[in-house]
Amino acid sequence: MADADRLTLKLSSGGDVVIRLRPDLAPGHVQRITELASSGFYDNVPFHRVIPGFMAQGGDPTGTGTSGSKLPNLKAEFSREPHVRGTASMARTSDPDSANSQFFICFDDARFLDGQYTVWGQVESGMEHVDALPKGEPPREPGRIVSATVG
Repeated sequence: MADADRLTLKLSSGGDVVIRLRPDLAPGHVQRITELASSGFYDNVPFHRVIPGFMAQGGDPTGTGTSGSKLPNLKAEFSREPHVRGTASMARTSDPDSANSQFFICFDDARFLDGQYTVWGQVESGMEHVDALPKGEPPREPGRIVSATVG
């Protein structure tokens, strides 16, 4: 696979997380993640919701979990891809077509999310840096995406 199919998140928790993008599952969501990462949108954005045994959620520049980018929300691209350790998937409200910029990475299997959230990637390396993110909703001193790059 080409490097263009990788998103690298440099985390404040100590290193790089490389995520293989899955445009075969969610072309619109991969395009959005790529566009936001390339524009610097995710730089210095916190992980505002980090639940041990479940997932780490980030992508809201306000750090509140209530905001996103200025771009329009995305139509759901649900698939049969399972939510397992290292799965990168889009966060949303109760409206299936409300994903925008927030995403989460699963710490453990979360199969109850299957078919209800859009899977757009899988961590290939650096999962230990996701594991090391400060926990909480929100964490007292949240971990951050130092930078996000594609390619």
